Amino acid sequence: MYKNIPVIDAHCHIYPEKIAQKAVAGTDAFYSTTAFGTGTVQNLICEGKKAGIDRFIVQSVATTPKQVKSINEFIAGEVSAQPDVLTGLGTLHPDSESIKDDVLHIVSLGLHGVKLHPDIQRFAIDDDKCEDIYKYCTQYKLPILMHTGDYRYDFSNPDRVERVLKAFPELIIVGAHLGGWSVWEEAVQKLSGYKNLYVDCSSTFPFTTLDVVKRAFDGYSTSRILFGTDYPMWSPVKEMETFLSLSLSEDDLEKILHKNAEKVFNK
Repeated sequence: MYKNIPVIDAHCHIYPEKIAQKAVAGTDAFYSTTAFGTGTVQNLICEGKKAGIDRFIVQSVATTPKQVKSINEFIAGEVSAQPDVLTGLGTLHPDSESIKDDVLHIVSLGLHGVKLHPDIQRFAIDDDKCEDIYKYCTQYKLPILMHTGDYRYDFSNPDRVERVLKAFPELIIVGAHLGGWSVWEEAVQKLSGYKNLYVDCSSTFPFTTLDVVKRAFDGYSTSRILFGTDYPMWSPVKEMETFLSLSLSEDDLEKILHKNAEKVFNK
């Protein structure tokens, strides 16, 4: 908690202990980074508490369809063990045999949304095969936290995000990394007008300037920004320190640190 303001970290990855080291190493290789954390739920909570974080929205990503069920059950199991501090998101894969069945399973597990990482899962977000994902997430009121943007690839860049937002205006999408990692200014220009888009600030501070961040905050408005650390990639303490250096008003802090996440994820 920061100055009596509850804090939700809306972007946290966790893995079973037996595979956490391998999973974190894979992400490091993908982004040429060195992770701060171990990727376990115990380490997440320990490090997050040092930053004054009260609740963590936890997630993982299925790189193959056969991983979907086991990942969703793992996330649900961790949440059920610590419901006071964890909120869970499920995952989906566009090549699954039945997206509807996977979505119904997510709903039955009590998860509060869906996480997709198109660049790692290797699909374009506006591909026709994704239609069932968006259709059923809209029907069952599951927001999608989606990795967006990467100058190296073209799976989730702003033009594709815009097409999805237009095609599914009732679907709530949280565009991770201020709507477009590494292409922040293009993302703000093209996407800030869509009211069904929220963004989080995860994995942004280490890669760009605070001036770019401030312009993005102004473009999206603080009513549609969520605080997130992208644990285990970065130190929650350092991410919080950088965020607070923006010197936002108390009203804006309330929105970004907890109210927007509570609204989006119904928690």
